[in-house]
Amino acid sequence: MSQWGIADLPLHEGHVPEYLLRRMKHLGSLIARYIVDVYGPSELLKRLSDPLWFQAFNNVIGMDWDSSGSTTIVHYVLKNTFPPSSLRDFGLAVLGGKGRDALGVKQEALLLDGVLDARSIVDTSRFSARLDSIALQDGYTLYIHGLYVSEKGGVLVVQQGMNVEERVARRYHIYMVKPGVFNVKSDPHSGVASHKVNPALNLLDEESDYTRRAIVEILESTPTGSLVEQVHVVNRLLKGLPSLESYVHGGSIHDKDTVRNRVAKCPIYYRPVRDVNRIEVVAERIKKLAPREFSELLLIPGLGPESLRAIALVADLIYGYTPSFRDPTTHPMDPFLYAFAHGGKDGVPYRVKPREIDKTIEFFTGVLNDLKTGSMEKEILLRNLAKFVGRVKKGI
Repeated sequence: MSQWGIADLPLHEGHVPEYLLRRMKHLGSLIARYIVDVYGPSELLKRLSDPLWFQAFNNVIGMDWDSSGSTTIVHYVLKNTFPPSSLRDFGLAVLGGKGRDALGVKQEALLLDGVLDARSIVDTSRFSARLDSIALQDGYTLYIHGLYVSEKGGVLVVQQGMNVEERVARRYHIYMVKPGVFNVKSDPHSGVASHKVNPALNLLDEESDYTRRAIVEILESTPTGSLVEQVHVVNRLLKGLPSLESYVHGGSIHDKDTVRNRVAKCPIYYRPVRDVNRIEVVAERIKKLAPREFSELLLIPGLGPESLRAIALVADLIYGYTPSFRDPTTHPMDPFLYAFAHGGKDGVPYRVKPREIDKTIEFFTGVLNDLKTGSMEKEILLRNLAKFVGRVKKGI
């Protein structure tokens, strides 16, 4: 069982002042520890798997309400609270991060051995990265990759991609109850939040089921030389040139108008394949490994976005298996309301007031201390407040 979500965020520059970062870490740590202590590690993962809740958490601790830096701040606040070595003590560990830190998952996963199977965590990390960079091609390049691991085996992967041209970042959430068990047979997206919706090559969508099967079958049954020729035919069609078929039969089912109409539906997908020779190398490797499922295909070393797109184009333009172009966004969700808790670093909806954050920190510190001693006074207060806020939100 998997839950997915996506959020688009504008690229912001600048840094968080030290006085504010210190408070963000403290408050974020207290809130996260409270949820873990009261509801368990799996509940925190479940909440973070929702892009709206993730962003609301970011807003409450004082970060810009719509910044691409939200992912970085939340990740490192939680990693500071639950480092890779903390799984045995807290039942939760955070791995990976931004840039080089994203490459450290394999090494950090070794610290989980003895509690969880490190290999399955690494495989989950790798598979998730390939889902959002190869199977889903939406114009974003991944640069943040973080894992949130529960002692019960659940893994939440939060990664972020950048679209430099549009100056926005997109965040992907993947929650797997059982790490190492991969399935791409049905649409894995739920709770998708985004302000930008554009056509994408979406081989994860339910409508791409026949295309996924066709891709695996084509790679299995088509001789490599024939497959390369088919990619050349696809390129001619996309360039508006007559195919060899038109010379033999006096015409082609893929006339220029038909191809032009297809290109307009999803420009990021309907474009010529640049390196056709690369397809030959990848196809030979795939034949040797003989994947039976699309999920197995994604894990084959050397298979990149361009190679998979090329095979998808063959399945589409030659065999008629058109993939889904649905952007995995379901509806825009705006957690701006939560920014009113302490304000935002950028002054929206108002400048952060450090003393107000300190008061919240003091309150949650008391809540956690009371939990240790068995007192439920502040806990009951929080629950009553939550019910009140729920009624207020319904009236907004």
